[in-house]
Amino acid sequence: MHKKLLRAFLLTSFFIVALIFHFQISSVYACAFDPLRPNTYEADSLRQRYMHALDAAAENQLFPGDFYFGLPKIEIGGRYNRVAGERSIPVELLRAIGWVESSLTMGSRSTKFESVGMSLVSFDCGHGIMQVTSGMTVPIGIDGKPNDKQVAVATSYPHNIARGASVLAAKWNNAPQSRPIVGTDTNSDPSIIENWYYAVWAYNGFTGPTSTKSNHPLDPTFQWPRSSYQCDGTQSRSHFPYQELVWGCISNPAYRYGERLWEPVLISLPNFNDPNFYNALSVSNFRFPYNNMDIPTPKPSHQTMQTNISSSIGAQIIGLPQLQVSEQIVTLRINGSPDQAKTTIYVSNTGSGLLPWSAKSSDNFLITTPPAGIAVGNNIPCKSGNCSRVPIELTINPSLLPASSASTTVTISSPEIALSEKIQVRVYADFEVASPGTSRASN
Repeated sequence: MHKKLLRAFLLTSFFIVALIFHFQISSVYACAFDPLRPNTYEADSLRQRYMHALDAAAENQLFPGDFYFGLPKIEIGGRYNRVAGERSIPVELLRAIGWVESSLTMGSRSTKFESVGMSLVSFDCGHGIMQVTSGMTVPIGIDGKPNDKQVAVATSYPHNIARGASVLAAKWNNAPQSRPIVGTDTNSDPSIIENWYYAVWAYNGFTGPTSTKSNHPLDPTFQWPRSSYQCDGTQSRSHFPYQELVWGCISNPAYRYGERLWEPVLISLPNFNDPNFYNALSVSNFRFPYNNMDIPTPKPSHQTMQTNISSSIGAQIIGLPQLQVSEQIVTLRINGSPDQAKTTIYVSNTGSGLLPWSAKSSDNFLITTPPAGIAVGNNIPCKSGNCSRVPIELTINPSLLPASSASTTVTISSPEIALSEKIQVRVYADFEVASPGTSRASN
């Protein structure tokens, strides 16, 4: 067999197998970026950057006015007199939820602190620090690709934290139409941490008996009575409903280098020795719209802490990123050495702060790896590689080439930048393609 024909045959066979594997993976997993994973920036091991972002998100200081990443007005009042209140939620809840969901980490275990690496994505499509699942299970952008919101949630910790806060706020505002109310004796005041019991339950799924994972505190699968969750790694999390995990971490924050991540608040769970709680939370009442489950505020109750953050903290965290790419035109050759069938370009943040980006090809024969990521400004610490200038590998799948020569465009864009950059990619092969997936050597 002619050497060029053999090379083309082997390359085509390899990519056909890869394509089949891709569809097999996609049929099992349905996350926005599957089967690839975006990149992210993992901040310091003390989580100080994340803590600042959590403080800002609790006061709607990260993306105020943004429908998707900003906080809605938090409703206040009983079942029949709800009115819109302030755009703020208890910061204690955000901190503990972030710890329960991810140990306050944005990247996978392979991503080092103060470095750029693979994002954290769970088996059920939870992304990043707050393990945001809503809106992240399938790509919802143009041509079946992730959209800007999905890129931001998966790659940028301020966006991820802000979206988690927005989701929690929505869970609160679902009452009383589709969720019960805590605080029948306190006007369901959202500044009281204990009044968020049902909203926190719903953050992980307002589930009960017969569910795959129940969060009902009186579900017979949970031992009762049971000790409090200590948030120190000594207890199995599966022995507790989700809201008790969060309550335990608020009361017993994790230590890092001998210091607590936040000051403990000994907040109260519903007292099941009191009929006001036990009867309302009986399993028989767990029926939509749950209007028999309203309860008073567990005592003693606790007001959320005032963070006293600067009104400019959001701008400080996000910075002023600037997008730059290393190439405007690249050429790939299937008929050359294997190295000529791929190339690496670089996305740079020449400004400050965080630059979430995505790389999208106008044709499916070009694969971009990773499909999205982040580049940080020089004002953000980086201990591994160059976090301001990050690589994207461009690879050709010859089985999808429409002809022996073709061209496509890769668009590099960012949710934070109005302008995008376009890269022209020219591809040459030594065989004619009759239809996608088949090839014929040229003479």
